[in-house]
Amino acid sequence: MTIDTKDMINSILESVSRIDYIKPEDIPDIALYMDQVTTFMDAQLESTKRYPEDKILTKTMINNYAKNNLLPSPEKKKYSKEHLLLLIFIYYFKNILSINDIQTLLSPITEHYFHGEEDLHLADIYNEVFGMEAGQIEYLKKDLLKRYHVAQDTFQEAPEESREFLKLFSFICLLSFDVYVKKMLIEHLIDDLKAKTPEDPKGKKKPKNERPA
Repeated sequence: MTIDTKDMINSILESVSRIDYIKPEDIPDIALYMDQVTTFMDAQLESTKRYPEDKILTKTMINNYAKNNLLPSPEKKKYSKEHLLLLIFIYYFKNILSINDIQTLLSPITEHYFHGEEDLHLADIYNEVFGMEAGQIEYLKKDLLKRYHVAQDTFQEAPEESREFLKLFSFICLLSFDVYVKKMLIEHLIDDLKAKTPEDPKGKKKPKNERPA
């Protein structure tokens, strides 16, 4: 089995370098209908698709998010800039967190900063968080290279015909372990947040502990 791992890692690093986020100033200041929301999100996040046919956001997804209290209901069937900011957070969270965990994490944000009167607005929080993440790109690239070189040092005595595959397998295992540990840490932090959050007096039905679509 022949695997060009050098081309692969270079391609990955180039992809990481292109990671960007939707700037708040690029989000329309006018409220949008659902079709306009899905079109906007598809255009802005197209580079994050794994396959061309993948859907970034659908009407069913948006309705489910509102149904499970992840997203406030639209106003006269229109979605504001704040709605879109929350949808972007949900889009990134949904790949690793359950609906219940996302609700726990976003509920305080929605309660205090969605159309709120606070000095700090939802757009400010979004800018701060995504600006911080953008600054981590170079660190992430160096970390990926370090793990890649560690994996390349494995299976030196393996049969030549399977050596490259086993090195690739080692690299994937290293990355997977990193994701596993960080996901476990995130879940512990959310559980701690949930334990410190008072029960909702309105008695809202909790969403199922499952991943959003």
